[in-house]
Amino acid sequence: MDYIKLFDRLFPDFFSEEGIKSLPIEQVYVEMAMELRSKPCGRPISVPKGITFSEYDKAHSALLKAVGRVDKEWVQYFDTDSRCFCAFDGENIAAFCILSDMGSVDGRKIGGPGCVGTLPEYRRQGIGSEMVRRAGDILRDEGYALSWIHHTHLERWYAALGYKTVVRWNCKGIIQ
Repeated sequence: MDYIKLFDRLFPDFFSEEGIKSLPIEQVYVEMAMELRSKPCGRPISVPKGITFSEYDKAHSALLKAVGRVDKEWVQYFDTDSRCFCAFDGENIAAFCILSDMGSVDGRKIGGPGCVGTLPEYRRQGIGSEMVRRAGDILRDEGYALSWIHHTHLERWYAALGYKTVVRWNCKGIIQ
């Protein structure tokens, strides 16, 4: 698969966006992908007792508050139409992501978890990793062929979940 061509189709004019052009040139980001096959997305990851996972259907303000605690810049992406998947500790949000539908290319549905965040007090417990793994299972079950991670610097973290780096880039464009 030509992932550079796929990247250009998924994100046309990406490098002309002002926010991308203004990034420091030394900052390198990656695009990562994982084929979604009929099997589960990896082995389940152990999380603390009482942590549950489901799509978010509660008060939008609570979600925005949690997102803001992780990254204030991401709040703008969590509108009321966003499909969100979360990890919960009781009623409290422990981790969150947007389940993105990126469309179809050559008959293959592409989606992925975006704006993945874990609240500070829940980090380093496997909660975010298990949430992303389950998000992949949801997408696979819905007929998605490819899970795509867009615009990240957490290459090792996603690689541990089975994602492969398919494109490297900086503010000037794709790095060969």
